[in-house]
Amino acid sequence: MVGDSQAGNGHDVISINGTGNGQQQTAASAFASPPTSQRKTSSASKSPPAEVRILCFDLSHYNRTTQFLLSCAGVFILYIIYGYLQELIFTVEGFKPYGWFLTLVQFGYYIGFGLVERRLESYRTQGGTIWSIEPAPRCIPLRTYLVLAALTLGTMGLSNSSLGYLNYPTQVIFKCCKLIPVLVGSIIIQGKRYGPLDFAAATAMCVGLAWFTLADSQLTPNFNPLGVAMISGALLCDAAIGNVQEKAMREHKAPSSEVVFYSYGLGFVYLFVIMLLTGNFFSGFAFCLVHPLETFGYGFLFSLSGYLGIQFVLALVRSSGAPLAATVTTARKAVTIAFSFLLFSKPFTVQYIWSGLIVVLGIYLNVYSKKNKLTFTDLQHRLKQFSARLSRSPSRKFLVEV
Repeated sequence: MVGDSQAGNGHDVISINGTGNGQQQTAASAFASPPTSQRKTSSASKSPPAEVRILCFDLSHYNRTTQFLLSCAGVFILYIIYGYLQELIFTVEGFKPYGWFLTLVQFGYYIGFGLVERRLESYRTQGGTIWSIEPAPRCIPLRTYLVLAALTLGTMGLSNSSLGYLNYPTQVIFKCCKLIPVLVGSIIIQGKRYGPLDFAAATAMCVGLAWFTLADSQLTPNFNPLGVAMISGALLCDAAIGNVQEKAMREHKAPSSEVVFYSYGLGFVYLFVIMLLTGNFFSGFAFCLVHPLETFGYGFLFSLSGYLGIQFVLALVRSSGAPLAATVTTARKAVTIAFSFLLFSKPFTVQYIWSGLIVVLGIYLNVYSKKNKLTFTDLQHRLKQFSARLSRSPSRKFLVEV
């Protein structure tokens, strides 16, 4: 989802990609044992810790453990509510064809939340009353936001609409496998090179995803390959969003609130015009007027939990780093799938568990590869060492023991 792709300011983007901590460790290892005087000077001139803030609440005065626990609690609670309400809305009889209208409603709420957040930031930095001051000027060029808005619309719209054709656990499993289009796209477009752990992670995700989808197609009577195509398109857009956001935020030092506000604002305009031209806006609006609580009411809580969830994910990245944040969000998705099976009646098979565990293994390998860089040359060297030990030690030891 969007929460996983938002990055914060430029420094947060660096930590998400795992380069910031690596540079710090390299610098530390270059001066392994400095003199005592230098150690005192460096500790005195050490920069203060990064500010950890969720909307107008400052968590910087808490210790690392408390920040982590608060962020984890927010991520789990809010995204479990988000998933529950999203699936609940699609259980309303006759709502499945209106997934794009739900996206329009969600974007509209996000615009309001983004406007409030930007004014809160201006109030915090400038003082005065909240509504008497203007938000900070836009940092990123409008043409970049036009691209981001289109990608955001593709991610959210296709993801919401896919629930009309897939069950919720299958959709979540697909979202867990965003590494696959990211890895393929970066190899083809940017010419990047990856190690064996990255390819092993992508392979595990592909196997688990195929197994999970096969089980879903056998158990779900209304399974439709169109849902798989929709969620796959959402993953492609989500993978592209990360690259565009990273470059824009790093170059223009834009806050995450600005990116969220303009991305969803322009996305709302895109979708509103498209739905007006196709006539789907009027049919969706008429259906929602008949079921206002189940659509606009649940849609508000659904959007609010998703928007606040983004803030907690960002706080978790700032306080604990991207690898740990990825582990927490993966665990959250597993809990969400379990709740989905418990709260909503749907067919179940043990194949769901095994395929889900294979996907989790792929996610773990991906996170592990960020901390432990392993090239194919390193792997070949280790295999040679291992085979050499096997070839010379067991037979001699066996003869002595006999």
